[in-house]
Amino acid sequence: MSLPPEFALIARHFRGLAGEGALDLQDDAAVITPPPGRELVLAADAMVEGVHYLPDDPPETVGRKLLRVNLSDLAAMGAEPLAYLMTTALPRGTPPDWLAGFASGLAEDQREFGIHVLGGDTVSIPGPACLSLTIIGTVPPGQALRRAGARAGDDLWVSGTIGDGALGLAVLQGRIKADGEGHLARRYRLPEPRLALGRALRGVARAAMDVSDGLAQDLGHLCRAGGVGAVLELSALPLSAPAAALVASDPDLRARLAAGGDDYELLFAADPADRERVEAASRAASTPATRVGRFTDGLASVTVLGPEGGAVSLPRGGWSHF
Repeated sequence: MSLPPEFALIARHFRGLAGEGALDLQDDAAVITPPPGRELVLAADAMVEGVHYLPDDPPETVGRKLLRVNLSDLAAMGAEPLAYLMTTALPRGTPPDWLAGFASGLAEDQREFGIHVLGGDTVSIPGPACLSLTIIGTVPPGQALRRAGARAGDDLWVSGTIGDGALGLAVLQGRIKADGEGHLARRYRLPEPRLALGRALRGVARAAMDVSDGLAQDLGHLCRAGGVGAVLELSALPLSAPAAALVASDPDLRARLAAGGDDYELLFAADPADRERVEAASRAASTPATRVGRFTDGLASVTVLGPEGGAVSLPRGGWSHF
């Protein structure tokens, strides 16, 4: 007896991604046993064609980005990846080659990050494609990093570089030309989840989250969670070589990069007395971390200082899902 189309698609493209607890993707649910002495950390994120990725992006990078943006949420909690559930809502007539590439990208990053699929759902829709993933990770009891916890006087840190994702999107859309376009495009299509740094910051960072909707906007979330204000210094923003070259020719771009999305870096608070511990965590994770400001007394307000030291307004607040 032949399989119904949905089950044939799952068997052809996704069964090879399954691991322990997935029951060969033949049951209604998965069964997993958390590692001894660990707490579970769960997060979910979705991507929509034309909103979170471009329609002509390679399917391999779409699969990898879907997994990586969710892994970034685990990184922000200091968690280690375990497994994931995935739902694909794909336009009718999606070519088999697209699905094969999508699954191939997932398989590549499953090997890189030591994770596997447990199950999910696959449906057909008029379009555009909607992809959703629920990530499962683990942390030692009581050691998950949280958004709440920043205190007035704490240092404000960010990992990696800021602005490459937004610039990469502009490059791919043909809105800008830049040296290092390949680097910028890759940063948009394939963010780097800072898992090692997140783990290294357990017990060091007082509060943390990942930067997905724009540095300044996400900083506001940390401030609200902690009941504090913050000062963000634009002159301290860590920039890649391609981004720095663009800023050199257009200084106003620096402010726009602080409001751009798709960075997927870690934004965190730490006691100034722990600067050496933060730097040690950065070295251990082989991920640079830069102090870009400080937390202050205030009512969840963010003050942005320009290169000259005066307060400036950003051109927009950041990405909104609505």
